[in-house]
Amino acid sequence: MTIIRLDGSFTRWDELLALILAAFASMNGRIDPPSSALRLTAQALAEKAEAEIGHVAIEQGKLTGCLFLRPETDCLYVGKLAVLPSVQGKGLGRRLLAIAEETAAALGLPALRLETRIELTDNHSVFAAWGFSRTAEKAHPGFARTTFIEMRKDLSR
Repeated sequence: MTIIRLDGSFTRWDELLALILAAFASMNGRIDPPSSALRLTAQALAEKAEAEIGHVAIEQGKLTGCLFLRPETDCLYVGKLAVLPSVQGKGLGRRLLAIAEETAAALGLPALRLETRIELTDNHSVFAAWGFSRTAEKAHPGFARTTFIEMRKDLSR
């Protein structure tokens, strides 16, 4: 398995989009509002990679995972962490998060931050096991109820 940082030489945007959609497919019909992944396009991913720090995991020539990182004032935001369903549970998500931690350290940022939908309680448990703590409950625009939670991992310890 190789994990590479996305740069101008990366051209497999359609495959990356398919990976994200496959990884997030189990959320369809379970979360409201629907995932922003459903609005992504190959072009939007290319633009996201220019604006953020993207990484992809490749195994035997196939994209198997990805994450996008965005520096914020006091943390590094982890977004679109995605692992193909066929390789979930084998440590790839943890390896991708280790890259996020290394990136945060290199940028002098003391924490990671992510958001996960309120309905995805399994994700809450996995992120908690990986050292994240729930820091906020929030709602998407137009929703009166909590639709997602924010979690942070302090890296300064």
